[in-house]
Amino acid sequence: MKNKTKEYYFTVIVPVYNEIGNMMRLEETFSSWLKEAPCSACVLFVDDGSTDGSREAIGGICRKNEDMFYISLGKNRGLSAAIKAGIDYTCSPLLGYIDADLQTSPSDFGLLLQYAGEYQLVNGIRVNRKDSAFKRMQSRIANGFRRMMTGDSATDTGCPLKVMHTSTAKRIPMFKGMHRFFPALVMLQEGAKYKEVPVNHYPRVAGKSKFSIWNRLAGPFADCFAYRWMRKRAINYNITGQNI
Repeated sequence: MKNKTKEYYFTVIVPVYNEIGNMMRLEETFSSWLKEAPCSACVLFVDDGSTDGSREAIGGICRKNEDMFYISLGKNRGLSAAIKAGIDYTCSPLLGYIDADLQTSPSDFGLLLQYAGEYQLVNGIRVNRKDSAFKRMQSRIANGFRRMMTGDSATDTGCPLKVMHTSTAKRIPMFKGMHRFFPALVMLQEGAKYKEVPVNHYPRVAGKSKFSIWNRLAGPFADCFAYRWMRKRAINYNITGQNI
């Protein structure tokens, strides 16, 4: 079956898990943005086993909007799995990632896309964050420990606004929690570079955060050790000639 994302230059992956309160905003926001996108773009919703009606809402949205598509996971597998599924099913040259809570805006993809020619990953940095002081403190601790363990120097890997070369994304070694390590994982590939760009941040207006102190702190700490193990054993090669 033909993958419709092949017809576009840029695919925005939107993982969704029990976000029924945000579905109308998502449709309105992306409908407006797609008309003004700086390149040929589409949206790929990834339903992560929602049980609150989000799956059905996504189907309705995609039937009404020709540039919006979806895939559905059989059961809830977590954010990293949903992002991986989106990457696996994307065939456009570039892909992006944004959270369904819309605490970042697709309008800021334009800020990132202008650097996509030179960098394999362009990562947003949330400025004037609208999260609670406790949540920001957790992020600072986790980011600081991650930088010490990985050496990637990235400022805000948790920012849910990213642009990547699809070919680069498909070569990233995947594991649970990998969405926090995109810069470090991309740097495992020979010649790959990433750039950070400031983007806007907004308060959540509907639904509930799926993150707790465990998956903001304890989980990432353990994942750092998994990354260091992986870094020493990662397979990396560059084809310099072929006749195939």
